[in-house]
Amino acid sequence: MSIPSHRVALAFMAHPDDAEFLCAGTLIRLADLGWEVHIATCAPGDCGTMTETKWSIAGRRTAEAQQAAALIGAQYHCLDERDGFVVYDKPTLQKTYDLFRRVAPSVVFTHAPKDYMMDHEQASLLARAASFLYPAPNCSEFPRRPESAVPYLYYCDPVEATDPLGRLVSPTTWVDITDQLERKTQMLACHASQREWLRAHHGTDEYLEMMRRHAALRGRQIGVQAAEAFLQHRGHGYPKEDLLHQLFGKAQVRAVPEGFQEPYIS
Repeated sequence: MSIPSHRVALAFMAHPDDAEFLCAGTLIRLADLGWEVHIATCAPGDCGTMTETKWSIAGRRTAEAQQAAALIGAQYHCLDERDGFVVYDKPTLQKTYDLFRRVAPSVVFTHAPKDYMMDHEQASLLARAASFLYPAPNCSEFPRRPESAVPYLYYCDPVEATDPLGRLVSPTTWVDITDQLERKTQMLACHASQREWLRAHHGTDEYLEMMRRHAALRGRQIGVQAAEAFLQHRGHGYPKEDLLHQLFGKAQVRAVPEGFQEPYIS
């Protein structure tokens, strides 16, 4: 297996802060290796408030997303759909094809196919569709870059590592992010609008602690302090090798650990 010479990573998510929760540690590792990193959301987070107008909070949250991306030299994009109205339809597919055409990613991270929120599931479908079709010349009016090809596709962990029916998810790949956890925390902390709301509601900095608990859960499964977990899409036409394993090496990326048993989460 050879590592792609065109090194562009895209995290395609539903809302601002999703990438920071789910895959920012891995994005940091890629950026540190010299990869070009993009973070995209379907919606601007216009329902992520109890007090502000949708226009005010959308502007605030996209600015937070840009700030977080800038910490690792990444670019932020938004399709400008609405929270709760992310759908797999022709107009949204076209926006997604156009974005993929401009970015030409060689590895894509997106939500789990089954997740607690339908916006996440729809974003996952959009990413899957665009990852397969964007190299086809006729899917977009944007010029096809010569390096375009079906990318490696990884599904991130759902929140709490469970599907919508409460069943625990078994990943294919764990990435050690122990050394990246502090920078991941800094990226997530950029989303102050959400952090403030949860601090007021819970009385603690739950926003960051929830992320740390999840990273610790996945880390324990491979014997490190913090990890992110992924399920690789290996369907027809997609690369079958584990790119993350190739990039980071056996000491930093694990396939299903020997003797792995699904954890109990209280």
